[in-house]
Amino acid sequence: MHQIRQPAVAGAFYPGQEQALSNDVMAMLAKAPPITNASASAPKAIIVPHAGYIYSGATAALAYARLSPVRGLIRRVVLLGPVHRVPVRGLALPGVDAFATPLGNIEIDQIAVAAITSLRQVVVSPVAHALEHSLEVQLPFLQSVLDDFKLVPLAVGDTTPAEVAEVLEALWGGEETLIVISSDLSHFLPYRAAQATDQETVQEILAMDGRLTHEQACGGTPVNGLLLAARQHHLQPQLLGLCNSGDTAGDKGRVVGYASFAFMEAPGHVQ
Repeated sequence: MHQIRQPAVAGAFYPGQEQALSNDVMAMLAKAPPITNASASAPKAIIVPHAGYIYSGATAALAYARLSPVRGLIRRVVLLGPVHRVPVRGLALPGVDAFATPLGNIEIDQIAVAAITSLRQVVVSPVAHALEHSLEVQLPFLQSVLDDFKLVPLAVGDTTPAEVAEVLEALWGGEETLIVISSDLSHFLPYRAAQATDQETVQEILAMDGRLTHEQACGGTPVNGLLLAARQHHLQPQLLGLCNSGDTAGDKGRVVGYASFAFMEAPGHVQ
């Protein structure tokens, strides 16, 4: 039986109707600064926020817009995000054949899945994915900026950065593979305190210091794992945008921080 993971937060975190969703995503992408250097390479990995689009969509779009030059080249997206509802030990695959959004279905990359199922930290947990938004909210962006691609969705629970890095290494691939880490920054601090905290977190990420706590970033574990792998592959991080919900659609009393990063291969470096 063909099993499809249905959207859990369509109509809440983002529009539930195809045309409205497409219009919203394309409008956010259109507002991202244009890529002025035609020879600039596309990111190998990105870190993007995962709140409702009215809060963090514009910040996420800053990273997704960087993929336009390679929309036909990327064939596999390795997508990691933290679990919010269901605890899980390790990194959980969904055990389905496809993920659905109002923009259509995305096929799971079964070849990639087979490449990591022997790793002890990789488990299968449909329930961990069923209501999880951290992965789902990235999908309409990916469907809008890429052509034909397959997905490797991993819901990250209780694991270590080294275990995350091991999974990323197994799936690293070449220019056909994009790594996406879904993470917000600080949660529910007053506006000024959040700005200071998030600025420190940004500097740690730019320094490739993989010791973030979950208070700094809810996706701290997958971010730390990416930083480990990125150092091994000599990627260079770039901050694309930083804000919080007090800057977008929330009050300034208790805010959530958002940032987007691109990780580029160093010029002349051979993988």
